[in-house]
Amino acid sequence: MDDIPHLTLVLGGARSGKSRHAEALIEALPAPWAYVATAQAYDDEMRARIAEHRARRSQDWLTIDAPLTLPEAIRAIPAGRPVLVDCLTLWLTNLMLAEHDIPAASRDLIEACERSTAPVVLVSNEVGLGIVPDNALARRFRDEAGRLHQNLAARAGSVIFMVAGLPMRVK
Repeated sequence: MDDIPHLTLVLGGARSGKSRHAEALIEALPAPWAYVATAQAYDDEMRARIAEHRARRSQDWLTIDAPLTLPEAIRAIPAGRPVLVDCLTLWLTNLMLAEHDIPAASRDLIEACERSTAPVVLVSNEVGLGIVPDNALARRFRDEAGRLHQNLAARAGSVIFMVAGLPMRVK
């Protein structure tokens, strides 16, 4: 399992190809694979998005839903099974809305990734490229996402930025 680094961070904007690229990275490794999903289906549109993601994955994927308990889900994955997490910004949103301690949760996530016995690929939306949001919650979200991305990127062996379906290697 040395084909990809132990920790890879895949960043990009909406519909940039992040998930597909991350899936391809994991699928280059021997199956079976684990897919840790953080989305919650609160409406029909989100249910359709989740169904689309599930439909393109083969039976070789074990899907684990972890909208709040991401570090615990990573730790519970059988040893040696490559892990894809999609996505960190949804997880961060879930934590913020549930009023969790974001710095503590972020440290717990980093520890879980570092202790994984197989490669971990993390998908997240880069939200810091636009204008400064006009409300405090959105600014806090942008700041927390930026801090999380910086901490993960510092530890990752690979950081990829997706643009129009094309991967740009940052690290």
